[in-house]
Amino acid sequence: MDLLAYERECLCSDYTLIAGMDEAGRGPLAGPVMVGCCIMDLDDIIPGVNDSKQLTEKERENLYERIKDKAVCYATAKIEHDEIDKINILNATKKAMITALNSLFPIPEMLLVDAVKCDFGIPYKAIIHGDAQSYSIAAASILAKVERDRLMTKFAEMYPEYGFEKHKGYATKLHIEMLKKYGPCPIHRKTFIKNFFEQT
Repeated sequence: MDLLAYERECLCSDYTLIAGMDEAGRGPLAGPVMVGCCIMDLDDIIPGVNDSKQLTEKERENLYERIKDKAVCYATAKIEHDEIDKINILNATKKAMITALNSLFPIPEMLLVDAVKCDFGIPYKAIIHGDAQSYSIAAASILAKVERDRLMTKFAEMYPEYGFEKHKGYATKLHIEMLKKYGPCPIHRKTFIKNFFEQT
């Protein structure tokens, strides 16, 4: 897979400041949704950058530091569990994306984003499975994933009975068992676990 094809297409259209953006944590039963956004130096490509789901935790951690070092600029933003319950996960994701994008300086001329369509205020291209097809989106996915995983590991210290350090809030067998045993903790998404329990 040529992870720079979309970036080259943008460069050929005279866009030079190209941002990539992706989220982590739309699906879990607990914790925030996190968004990463970055403008990468396309003349100094970081080897190994790929869809964060295809990387090991150690690989993501190493790449996370390199991305921060080499990015022209980067930002992350999160929406907490309680706001997700109020406005729904799609709207929460879009809100975090706009916040992260608006935090970048310099302001990007073009945005490559993983699937989500929204009024971002600048030209953009929503790419299905973009984190596996675009270098810039892949870099953003690593920023989002590492920061969210670190946060969920901290929550594991606060609420050790749920095993958040293992599943990061996703609906694994262990998580569901602990949720049924202990009930929800303060960071569980009420709308998500309500739907889950209604189906069981």
